[in-house]
Amino acid sequence: MGKKGATSEWAQLSTLARRRVLVLLGLILLLAASIFAAIFIGTLGPIGPGDPVRISFAEALRALFQHSGDWVPIFWDVRIPRVLLAALVGAALACAGTAMQAVFRNPLADPYIIGVSSGAAVGAASAGLLGLTAAVATFLPPMFAFVSALLTVFLVYFLGTVRRKVRVDTLLLSGVAVAAFLGAVVSFLIYFAKEQFHQLIFWLLGSLSLASWDVVAVVLPVVVVGALVVFLHGRDLNALLLGEETAHNLGIDPEHLKRLMLGVAALMTAVAVAFTGIIGFVGLIVPHMMRLVLGADHRLLVPASTLFGATFLIWSDAVARTVVAPTVLPVGIITALCGGPFFIYLLRRSGSGGE
Repeated sequence: MGKKGATSEWAQLSTLARRRVLVLLGLILLLAASIFAAIFIGTLGPIGPGDPVRISFAEALRALFQHSGDWVPIFWDVRIPRVLLAALVGAALACAGTAMQAVFRNPLADPYIIGVSSGAAVGAASAGLLGLTAAVATFLPPMFAFVSALLTVFLVYFLGTVRRKVRVDTLLLSGVAVAAFLGAVVSFLIYFAKEQFHQLIFWLLGSLSLASWDVVAVVLPVVVVGALVVFLHGRDLNALLLGEETAHNLGIDPEHLKRLMLGVAALMTAVAVAFTGIIGFVGLIVPHMMRLVLGADHRLLVPASTLFGATFLIWSDAVARTVVAPTVLPVGIITALCGGPFFIYLLRRSGSGGE
């Protein structure tokens, strides 16, 4: 009876619903396969240039599953935390971008373009420059980053609101202007950093070089809780896209929803920027790609974007680690190379009457 019931329930689902379920399952499998494959990618191999020496697949599997051999620290202290951090940061930025696009009702909204990433970078860099990180270990930079990111997102929202209505063009211009101003602030901090110059440059370029199990432990609960909150409000975000008046008639408080989503997006962006620097365009590219596949229903779009955002940044980091080996590029360079042309394409498409 159990098998017959499950079969009948599956048959009752529409073709579109079955396709969406299969896509989500495929994204979960793709993420799991990407995590496993990325662990083997690196300068020393087994997938990579193998410079100055090469790790064999047998040695890699022994280090992973038997904890034996000379390469155990390479995998368990370096690569696995780095891959997991890439997945968490990619998921955070993609989920934050999805929430922002719904709140602003603007497909070009993104933590990087709106200036939230720059605001978080100012806070995290200020904490490091003031020498306060030693006092509260790894928790103070995210706190500073969150406060400055939250102030930034509400400042952009305020500047983009004209007569109690959010203007898309004004919002984008406000975000660009605020991001430029905060970039100048970071440049000012770099000028006075002296011996900490390289630490601040790290925040500008975006890098996963500080990955460790301690950092993963800090980022993980924030990303999981944040993504869960956005997912649970998927239906409300759908209603908000129809307009604030329609959402209010459906029993939703638009202002409360906006504040909640902006706060959660700022928190996820802040914790990502605090440990990896400014990694741009993930929150722009990923939601658009998933929207083309699954549509605009946020009950599906949010988990799909979160999963694919993790996969996207994992492979971006894999490219950054190998494309000019033995030098490791900041992953922010790779995402910018992908996101810049994509952003121009979206501007051209919207300008010619597209979505």
